Amino acid sequence: MQHEPQPNPSSLELSSPTPSGCDGILTADALAFVGRLARAFRPRIENLLAVRRDRQAARDAGEPLDFLSETRAIREGDWRVAPIPRDLLDRRVEITGPVDRKMIVNALNSGANAFMADFEDSTSPTWENLVRGQKNLFDAVRRRIDFDDPTSGKRYVLGDKTATLLVRPRGLHLPEAHARLDGRAIPGALFDFGLYFFHNARLLAQGGSGAYFYLPKLESHQEARLWNDVLTFAERAIDVPTGTAKVTVLIETLPAAFEMDEILYELGAHAAGLNCGRWDYIFSYAKTLRTDPAKVLPDRSVVTMEQPLMRAYADLVIKTCHRRGAYAMGGMAAQIPIKNDAAKNATALAKVRADKLREAKSGHDGTWVAHPGLVSIARDAFDAEMRGPNQLDVLRDDVNVVAADLLRAPEGPRTEAGLRHNVRVGVQYVEAWLRGQGCVPLYDLMEDAATAEICRTQVWQWLRHGVDIDGETFTTPRFRAVLASEMSHLRSELGEARFDSGRFQEARDLFDQLATSEELAPFLTLAAYDLL
Repeated sequence: MQHEPQPNPSSLELSSPTPSGCDGILTADALAFVGRLARAFRPRIENLLAVRRDRQAARDAGEPLDFLSETRAIREGDWRVAPIPRDLLDRRVEITGPVDRKMIVNALNSGANAFMADFEDSTSPTWENLVRGQKNLFDAVRRRIDFDDPTSGKRYVLGDKTATLLVRPRGLHLPEAHARLDGRAIPGALFDFGLYFFHNARLLAQGGSGAYFYLPKLESHQEARLWNDVLTFAERAIDVPTGTAKVTVLIETLPAAFEMDEILYELGAHAAGLNCGRWDYIFSYAKTLRTDPAKVLPDRSVVTMEQPLMRAYADLVIKTCHRRGAYAMGGMAAQIPIKNDAAKNATALAKVRADKLREAKSGHDGTWVAHPGLVSIARDAFDAEMRGPNQLDVLRDDVNVVAADLLRAPEGPRTEAGLRHNVRVGVQYVEAWLRGQGCVPLYDLMEDAATAEICRTQVWQWLRHGVDIDGETFTTPRFRAVLASEMSHLRSELGEARFDSGRFQEARDLFDQLATSEELAPFLTLAAYDLL
């Protein structure tokens, strides 16, 4: 009796072909590995996302945020993370950016200690971008990545000494619609993580390194526990020692700020540190406390690290990490060199220098920059304060952060200029994202999805609570008048040809929809993904 062949229970269905030049990435074995991850962990991810929604509904109904009573023993316990690998001992300057080929070569050559290749906020998740990004990292790990710039004719190749590579997969909330299991999209986080780990983890371990990751948007220690299980599963499947993979978690949601100890604890042998993802943290503050009229943000330009709630958050990251032997990484310097205005450039670089000195003096072990031109400035700041490879000995016993410190509203004005800047930046970023560009230079800053999230959430929050802006109540008609005015300004600024050939109308409509909806959409990128 003949039997019909049974389908592989972990087989993925791909709805798009392999991009040209990316052979060897979407292999049957690689896709089977990603399928196994999706089969094992998609149900838990979906459950954790449901828990997120339930917890937010409870907060909307007035339940306060506080440190968890049920995990007090973990916070008060005497435990430390596993030893840190040799190539992560000195992380004083880390550069971040998307996974395009030129960026990877430049970042690895930048003189930074580490480079975070980003599949998340600075990469628009087109199929082409994602698969080609995996191919670029595949070549980078094997030191055979190069790039010939068709515009300048310049050739880019790796130098002898390169930065340590870390990879940021997408957050748990984002799907990968081109890869389906049982007819449903798999989590984008597992697609990004799985392909990179399958192709590179064993080779990196054989070379004395490991597969290192940044984990974005976590909201709880249960989500950290999930990632620890994913990492352990992957290590066993690829046959590398448990703990070879190391992760740094971005503390970029307000709920996660109340569970820092627990997050490190749940990551077990994989924990390396925490990072102050400050732009997403500001977005999360507004999103998490959206129903509270006492927590409405001022102009985003004044929500700096000097605000008491931001200082408390950063100090708690340092204290928590150093008590546990983990690294406390500082936040992003988003400035980019201004080539045509020396005075303006000097002012911008002075801000970067002051910010990095503040971080180093506070006890951070390293920091982030978005442009190679800032690496030396950040390095000089940390070299001036940090004599060894890190500051794990700076225990910050002076810090005693309570819930009210993290929940304190930032102070400052709400202005028409701030509103217009939100609209102008938000619309332009969404338009670029819809064209496949996730990292966008705008008004002398390198913007990614985090700042666009602040822009649209702030407008929503101001409308929801009817705040006063420059002496006048903010209303939907006023917002739409500003939106129309800024669209006209952009058409003039960019030129009609560029404006009409872009996706500005779609971006404008989406920004309007997100800003005026009755309920706050959890993520801009989720709402935009169908358009992409």
